[in-house]
Amino acid sequence: MAFNRPFLVKNKPKNLAVKLNSKGEQSVIKGHPWVFSNSILKVNDDAKTGDLAIIFSKNKNKVIGIGLYDTKSPIRIKMIHNTQTKAVINAEFFQQKIEVAYQKRKELLKTKTNSYRLLFGENDGFPGLIADVYDMVLVLKIYSEIWLPYLEWILESLQKISIAETIVLRLSRQLENSSHHDFTDGEVVYGKLKNEVVEFIEHEVKFSANVLKGHKTGYFLDHRDNRRRVGEWSEGKTMLDVFSYAGGFSVHALANGATEVTSLDISKQALDVARENGKLNDYSGIHKTISGDAFEQMENLIKKKKTFDVVVIDPPSFAKQQSEIELAKKKYKQLAELGEKLTAKKGMLVLASCSSRVTAQSFFDLNQNVLNAQGRLFETILKTNHDIDHPISFPEGAYLKCGYYRFLE
Repeated sequence: MAFNRPFLVKNKPKNLAVKLNSKGEQSVIKGHPWVFSNSILKVNDDAKTGDLAIIFSKNKNKVIGIGLYDTKSPIRIKMIHNTQTKAVINAEFFQQKIEVAYQKRKELLKTKTNSYRLLFGENDGFPGLIADVYDMVLVLKIYSEIWLPYLEWILESLQKISIAETIVLRLSRQLENSSHHDFTDGEVVYGKLKNEVVEFIEHEVKFSANVLKGHKTGYFLDHRDNRRRVGEWSEGKTMLDVFSYAGGFSVHALANGATEVTSLDISKQALDVARENGKLNDYSGIHKTISGDAFEQMENLIKKKKTFDVVVIDPPSFAKQQSEIELAKKKYKQLAELGEKLTAKKGMLVLASCSSRVTAQSFFDLNQNVLNAQGRLFETILKTNHDIDHPISFPEGAYLKCGYYRFLE
């Protein structure tokens, strides 16, 4: 394949000999992808970001794993190989890992869907790396400098396996400000991009993603199966989509024959995208939008005695750090209370969370307690997590949970 520019590696990676304390060693043996700086007993003095950290067991001097060294993170080593089989870190090594990741997604690609996450960071053995495919455009988002020396190998394999005609590079804010590379955020490194807004299909429903300016890679693919399910349940019904962003749940509901859909989001720009996404599909229902703070706007709807047959509440992460967990729980409690009041008789309330620090058990228990306290009979229909292209390989990798509650009165 021919890239649009040469890939210049400023610092050629070297091998580091690393020894860990007992806790760190056990973590690697169990397959955890993170080694924290306080677990490292011994490492070369001249270790640089992107170097290969060869981890030896303390007693037997045997290799127990290989990771990428990161001088700028408390997670000092991000593991890429933690089985006790031998490995040579080269183009073939990365191609095999990407092939394994692709095979996990094959079932999804048998459906009428041409958008999927090909690499899901640590969960696919690529910590700090996300690859999303939208039709024939692949977007690679890089969160760490550790990948810079290996980028050409990885991009070649991603293109070969996904058969993407175009590859766009997206950079985290930290990487945008780095002096260790000459890439720009949104750079097209392979092929041509006809339009920054790329159309794609998700279970027969059409959407679009702005792959240059959109959040992360342009769209959120993780809720795909929940969107499909909500769409099917919305036929002939009214629906409220709170924190609607680009209208994922709204558009599925419209495409499946909802009579009226209301998308609520603080971002007017996101609501414009939601309306445009709706228009990509044939629908006969009414699509309304409300711009403003979700909590305030839900209160306003309650004051107006407005209810909906299906209510979906899918907020952004409320707990980005440990200290925010209790506040996040208060917000989830408040949203469940507001959602119950907005759900019509015999309606469906769908509550979601993407805060990895709030566990699924904790979230579902909270919802159950809040709804029990409202005095309305309800049943828990379903509890779901990530779609097939967001596999989970370690506890911290699990973040998405979604509960479906049907009121019986």
